[in-house]
Amino acid sequence: MPRPIMMNFDGAVLPAGQSVLTADNRGFRYGDGLFETMLAGGGRIRLGPYHFERLLSGMRTLRFEPTAQFASAIERQILELCAINGHTGTGGVEGVKGGEEEGGTAGSGDVGKSGHSRVRLTVFRGDGSLTDAIDTFPHYIIQSSPWPAGPSGWSAEGLVIDIFAGGRKACDAYATLKSNNYLLYSLAAMYGLERGLDDCLVLNSHGRLADSTIANLFYIKDDRFYTPPLSEGCVAGVMRRYLLKALPQVGYSVQEQPVSPEELAGADEVFLTNALRGIRWVRSFRGITYGNRLVAAVHEQIIQKM
Repeated sequence: MPRPIMMNFDGAVLPAGQSVLTADNRGFRYGDGLFETMLAGGGRIRLGPYHFERLLSGMRTLRFEPTAQFASAIERQILELCAINGHTGTGGVEGVKGGEEEGGTAGSGDVGKSGHSRVRLTVFRGDGSLTDAIDTFPHYIIQSSPWPAGPSGWSAEGLVIDIFAGGRKACDAYATLKSNNYLLYSLAAMYGLERGLDDCLVLNSHGRLADSTIANLFYIKDDRFYTPPLSEGCVAGVMRRYLLKALPQVGYSVQEQPVSPEELAGADEVFLTNALRGIRWVRSFRGITYGNRLVAAVHEQIIQKM
């Protein structure tokens, strides 16, 4: 019989289905908060320092006031919850076909095969209206679910993607945050699902490419790697950050520059990056077919060795 799934709410371990928010919660009402999606396994969180640096920076931007021990306490509680749920250590799900973070909500307590867990940490403000005094206390929920894909997540099939033209992402100080206000990406994900796509790219206010519903965008042209800079409105992805450092270390040239749909159409190879999947190559964009020679090499040289 599957074990019951648990979650962590403000440090207390509770049944995953238990209600912990009220209708007056600002996170529910306004999307007032942040989230991180992480891959845990072997007693550690992959790219953990990057995740917590991004989280704390975003919390300061949104005027939360975490304690000095917040990040270390959360890391410990994440690993404890994964162990309680049986998702990490002895055994360890897949998306826009899998949703915003490829795996949806926490599932069965049955352990997966990879020994890895998908973790979602959501930080949000408490109850109140827009005119109430500012509440700087960070409430949080931690959820875990098995991640059978493991740390690699490579697929030989490749992705089929397109552009969601129904909205634009601002290029402002909040664009890079992993914000709980996810409306544009949610609509882009629904657009992709309706058309049988694996993911959808999102445009910024200049009509250039920012990122996708669940990932950052890279392309390769003449053996050079390119990705939109953070000033183009993309989320500050931890795998993106890692690759910008790791690619030159194995001999590749990588450049941050604005990317138009036309430039992407003329690329030799295209791939998407996120914390769970690492890198996933794009097979088709608007009827254009790409190869994966260098993407596969980077997956072997960098991702498999993380």
